[in-house]
Amino acid sequence: MSDIVLAIDQGTTGTTALLLDRQLNTVGKVNREFRQIFPQPGWVEHDPEDIWASVREAVGEVLATSGVDAGRIACIGITNQRETTLLWERESGRPVHNAIVWQCRRTADRCAALAADGVAHEVRDLTGLVLDPYFSGSKLSWLLQNVEGADARAHEGQLAFGTVDTFLTWRLTGGEAHVTDVSNASRTLLMNVETRRWETRMMDLLGIPPTVLPSIRGCSEVYGHTRGLDFLPDGIPVAGMAGDQQAALFGQVCYEPGEAKCTYGTGAFLVMNTGDRPVPSENGLLTSVGWQIGEDVVYALEGSVFIAGAAVQWLRDGLQVLSDAPEIEALAASVLDSGGVVFVPALAGLGAPHWRPEARGAILGIDRGTTRAHLARATLEGIALQNADVLRAMEADLGEPLQGLRVDGGAAANDLLMQMQADLLQRPITRPQMLETTALGAAALAGLAAGVWRGLDEITAAWREDRVFEPQRPADEAEAQIEAWHAAVEKA
Repeated sequence: MSDIVLAIDQGTTGTTALLLDRQLNTVGKVNREFRQIFPQPGWVEHDPEDIWASVREAVGEVLATSGVDAGRIACIGITNQRETTLLWERESGRPVHNAIVWQCRRTADRCAALAADGVAHEVRDLTGLVLDPYFSGSKLSWLLQNVEGADARAHEGQLAFGTVDTFLTWRLTGGEAHVTDVSNASRTLLMNVETRRWETRMMDLLGIPPTVLPSIRGCSEVYGHTRGLDFLPDGIPVAGMAGDQQAALFGQVCYEPGEAKCTYGTGAFLVMNTGDRPVPSENGLLTSVGWQIGEDVVYALEGSVFIAGAAVQWLRDGLQVLSDAPEIEALAASVLDSGGVVFVPALAGLGAPHWRPEARGAILGIDRGTTRAHLARATLEGIALQNADVLRAMEADLGEPLQGLRVDGGAAANDLLMQMQADLLQRPITRPQMLETTALGAAALAGLAAGVWRGLDEITAAWREDRVFEPQRPADEAEAQIEAWHAAVEKA
């Protein structure tokens, strides 16, 4: 009996394998972290084989620990860190270089040069994105230009490009499927956001041959079947695919225009469903495809904050202020405020709505009375303040206020951070019982394609609320803190 959906949530610092039943209950969950590679300041890489090993280990262990027979898996859904860029040999499947991670800033000069040529507005009109090293297109261009022989081999059809969803599908299907979905393709700088096809003008600007690109598909359909794996049997359909933030929007059942969510992971991402037409942003946000099921397409506005949970990891690993990440909540709560300390966590530049790749982290307001508790609290405030900037930009594009926000991701379990966020946004924050909504979205998309669920109403009925955080601080206090934050951002 095939009644279980396997979701593979391949994130920036690790891979989560999640098993869900038809009632959206978690039957098993395992996470496997892998190493981060920093070749030089501002550069971030992953070894694709490390990514693949984390998938194998997480899936193998979740089956072993849950006691679920692999024969019960009805389908597989994939969600992924989106803009991370891979290039591999079609014949052997071997990567030709480490993956260039979405956080990597090595192509900042290339993007600045393109902007200086006056094409920034054209790029935004075509793709819905801004010219920033965040996106995959300039990373792929760098690989083709800097890996010996890669450009010629790509033109000859010997190499395959993909974001992580594409790479995993290729590996899971034994090289049968070289595909991506519209949500991931919309984050490459290479897809026309209106037509949802690869855009020749962008390929020409970035020097990308069409021979290297995967085919663009919907988010809920069968792309291929497992083949030749040592941890899963042959024949399981790979049937759902979406970039992590779009998957979380789907998993938060934000199915109506105007509904929005924020995912707190390595970065923080506010995404709003804008309906069946793309909404151009005048305030530094991004226009992407949310998902496509059959012929039905949902678009989204997004504000991307590059550093959220990664700032807590930096306190733990870089400064050794924390022994483990969850410790930050109690430490930050041990002081009434941050003692005047403001932390701008621009450790990988600033994303929306500022788009300043050259910005670097700044800690201001330190005096003799500053303690590690003040720094911990300022770190949580910095995460929440970045999101407040994004929300204001989103409201400006929409011309109306948001009524509320749904939250998920690991840091959404931090009650203090969620209360800070509600206070700064002056909006209620709703947290679901299941915080793994990214994996839930991928599972739901796959299950819809495989017939596990018959429609969106079944998924909506199973979604369960945990807690609502109402604003508790006066609006004028929140506004004063935001003004102090903006002054600090100018110095970053």
